[in-house]
Amino acid sequence: MKKFAAVLLGTTVLFAGVGAAVAQELTVGVSWSNFQEERWKTDEAAIVAALEAAGARYISADAQSSAAKQLTDVESLIAQGADALIVLAQDSDAIGPAIAAAVAEGIPVVGYDRLIENAEAFYLTFDNKGVGRLQAEAVYAVQPTGNYVFIKGSGADPNADFLHEGQLEVLQAAIDAGDIVNVGEAYTDGWLPENAQRNMEQFLTANDNNVDAVVASNDGTAGGAIAALAAQGLAGSVPVSGQDGDHAALNRVALGTQTVSVWKDARELGAKAVEIALDLAGGTALDAIPGAVKFDGGPNGVSMNSFFLSPVPITRDNLDIVIDAGWVSKDVVCQGVAAGTVAACD
Repeated sequence: MKKFAAVLLGTTVLFAGVGAAVAQELTVGVSWSNFQEERWKTDEAAIVAALEAAGARYISADAQSSAAKQLTDVESLIAQGADALIVLAQDSDAIGPAIAAAVAEGIPVVGYDRLIENAEAFYLTFDNKGVGRLQAEAVYAVQPTGNYVFIKGSGADPNADFLHEGQLEVLQAAIDAGDIVNVGEAYTDGWLPENAQRNMEQFLTANDNNVDAVVASNDGTAGGAIAALAAQGLAGSVPVSGQDGDHAALNRVALGTQTVSVWKDARELGAKAVEIALDLAGGTALDAIPGAVKFDGGPNGVSMNSFFLSPVPITRDNLDIVIDAGWVSKDVVCQGVAAGTVAACD
C-alpha cells in the first residue's frame, strides 16, 4: 500500500501544477466497457481516490459490453458536464464518432488501457507487447515443445493483436523450427471467460485433448481455458498464461493451475489516468504531458501521444510481490494451497 500512497502523493503534487482551485471545478467522466470484470473495480477505486485527492468530481457509465451503448454513454457524460474523458473502449473503431465529438467540443480524451486511434486523444496503457512476451516466456520456460493453443482477446480490441505479436516474438522461432505446433488460435469475443472456455473446449475436442500449453491473453480468458482443461482432468498439467493479477488468477497460480499472471498494477494506471486527464483539462498540450512518447503502432498507424507503464510477471516463485504491495491478501492467494508448496504461503 505504501507504493500506491506514493503514487497518489506524486499525483497530488502534479495536480498542484494544474491549480487546486481549477481541479476542484473539474469533472472527469469515465466510460467503462464492461464493469462486471473484477479488474475494473480496482481501476475505478484508484481513479476515484485520485480525483478526490485533487478535489475533482467523478462521473461514470458502464457500457455492459455493448459498443452501441458506449456511444450513448460518452454522449451522456459530455452532457453531464465532463471536462475530460477517460474511455476504456469496448470496440476501438466503433467508439470513434463519440471521441471525435468530444474532441470537437474541446474535451480532452484519455484512451484508457485500450488503444483509440485518434491523434487528438492520449493513449495510456501498459506495454502490451511486453505483456505478451512475458506470457509466452513463462509458458515456454515450462513447456518449450508440443501443441500450443492461443486464446486471444477480443478481435475488436487492438490490444489482443499487440499481445499476440509479443507472444510470437518469443515463440515464432520454435514454431518455425517445428518444436511448437499451433493447434488452435481464436479471438475471444468481448474477452468473456465463457467464450474462452467454449473456444478451449473446441480445441481440446479437435485435438483429442492433446494440448501441451495454452497462451491465454488475460486472466479472464485463462480462467475459461482452465475450466475447460479441468473438465478433462488436465488442469495443472498444462501451463496457462494470463494477465491482470485478478485475485482468482493469483490463487490459481498458487494452486498450480495457472502458470503466470502478468501483473499490471491498475492502481498506478488509474492514478496516472487522472493525472493526465486533469493536466489536459487544465490546458496542458498532449505532447507536454510528462513522460509522453510517440506511438504509431496501431492498425492505422496514427501517431499518438502515449504513456506506457511496465508490467511484472507473477509466478509461484514471486507471489510475495503482490501480497507485499497490498494488491491482494495472503489468505486470498493461498486459499486451498497445501502447506510447504508455495513460499509466499508459508
